[in-house]
Amino acid sequence: MTPVELMLEVARVKGSAFPPTLRRVGVGLVGAGLLLATACSGTGADTAGAEGDGDPVELRITPEDGATEVRPDSPITVTAANGTITDVKVEQAPPEGQAADASAEEGGAAELAVLTGTLNEDKTEWVSDWTLTPGSEVTVTATAEGADGETAEVVSAFTALPASEGQRLELVSNFPMSDDTVGVGMPIIVNFDLPVQNKAQVEAAMEVVSEKPAVGAWNWFGDQMAVFRTEDYWEPDQNVTVNLHLAGVQASEGVYGVENYQIDFTVGREQITTVDNDTHQAVVESGGETVREFPISNGNGSTRAYTTTTGVHLTMEKYQHLVMDSATVGIPEGHPDYYKLDVNYAVRFSNSGEFLHAAPWNGSLGQANLSHGCTNASTEDARWFYENSLMGDPYIVTGTDRELEVDNGWGYWQRSWDEWLENSATGEADATDEPGTPGSPFGIPADAQASPVSAN
Repeated sequence: MTPVELMLEVARVKGSAFPPTLRRVGVGLVGAGLLLATACSGTGADTAGAEGDGDPVELRITPEDGATEVRPDSPITVTAANGTITDVKVEQAPPEGQAADASAEEGGAAELAVLTGTLNEDKTEWVSDWTLTPGSEVTVTATAEGADGETAEVVSAFTALPASEGQRLELVSNFPMSDDTVGVGMPIIVNFDLPVQNKAQVEAAMEVVSEKPAVGAWNWFGDQMAVFRTEDYWEPDQNVTVNLHLAGVQASEGVYGVENYQIDFTVGREQITTVDNDTHQAVVESGGETVREFPISNGNGSTRAYTTTTGVHLTMEKYQHLVMDSATVGIPEGHPDYYKLDVNYAVRFSNSGEFLHAAPWNGSLGQANLSHGCTNASTEDARWFYENSLMGDPYIVTGTDRELEVDNGWGYWQRSWDEWLENSATGEADATDEPGTPGSPFGIPADAQASPVSAN
C-alpha cells in the first residue's frame, strides 16, 4: 500500500474539494462502435481498376479481403496507381455483446469512434492513424480517380483478432478527470490494470490536444502508470483534451487495449506558491502578482521525516477537516514521537504526509520551524489557501536539506525537461496544439502484412 493510500485509509475525512487521490476513475469511455471516416479514411485488401484513355487507375487495400484474425495493431493502407485517392471509409462492427456506440454517446467523445487516416502529398497512399478494435468486423470502401476523370472503387472486409480474457488492457483511473479545473502545473496521469511492456506504442496512442501551444512528453513510473508533463507550465485559461486511442494497441505480448477513452479538463488561472524555509514566509502569486503573503512554520528538521521537502511540488487534494495520525507514516502509537492531530483546511503537497494546514497552537509562525514536516499557518491564512487552491497548483519549497523525490506525490517537475524527454519511451516531444503523436501505435509495419489480392 502506498503512503497516500495508507494515509487516506487511516484519516477520517469530513468534506473534500479534491476527491481522495488514487480513487478517481476516468470518464468519457468510448466503445468500439461503428467507426466511420469521411474523405480520407479507410481500409481494404482488394484492388480495382477503371479503364480510360490512359492507363487504368488501380486501388489496393491491406489487410486483404476475407482475412481473419488480423492483428489489431496492424495499420490499414490504401494505395493508388495511375490516379489519386478521393475517399476512404472504414466501418468497424463491434464484437458480439459490445454496444456499437453507447459508450461514445455517454462520454460525449463520439469523434474517437472515427478511425481516421493520413493521406500523403500526392494522394496515392492513405494509412490509418490508429489501431483496430479487437474482435471487430472491418469493412473498408476506397475510391480513386484517374487522370481522365474515371473512378474506381474497391470494398474489402476482414476480421480483427479478438482480445483474450485476462489479456485486455483497460484504464483503471486518471488524474485529472473530465470537467475538472486544474492548476497550471497539472500533469496527466493514467493508471492501467495490466503491465505495459510496449511503452512506445502505448505512448503513441495517447494524444494530448491543448487550445494553446505547449510541448510535452510521457514518462512511466512502473509498468502501469504513465504521466504526461509539459516542458513549461500550461498557459492558463484553456481547455485540454486527452484522446486515449487504446483499442487495438498491443501493450504487451498478446495483451491488447479494448476501449478508447477521452478526458476533457480546463486549466484555470495561474497560481504559484513559494514557501521559504529560512524566512518562514509563504508568498502566493497569481498572474505574476503577489496576492497573499503570510507567516508559516515548516518541519523542525530534527529527523528526515520531520524535514519539509524542498522542490517543486503540486497541490494534490484538500480537506476541510483531517485527522493526522503519525502511525500512517511509520511512527506508531507508543513511540516517543507519536502524534495524532485534528487539523482544519489541509492541502496536500506530497505523498509523505506533507500538507499546508491551520495550526492555531503554533506560536512561532514566521519565526521558527516547529512542525512534524507540514507547513503550519494561521487558521485565517490556511482557510484562504484552502479556498483558493486548485489541484495542480505549483507549490515550491526552498531552503531545506531534504530534496523532494520525483515520485513522491506529483514531484514530476523535479526532473529537468531534458531528463523528462530522455525518460520518454518515444524520446520525442509532442506539440499539443497539433493533432497526432510522436511515434507509431502499430506493432507491425504495413509491408509485413499478407499480400493483398489485386484486381484491375
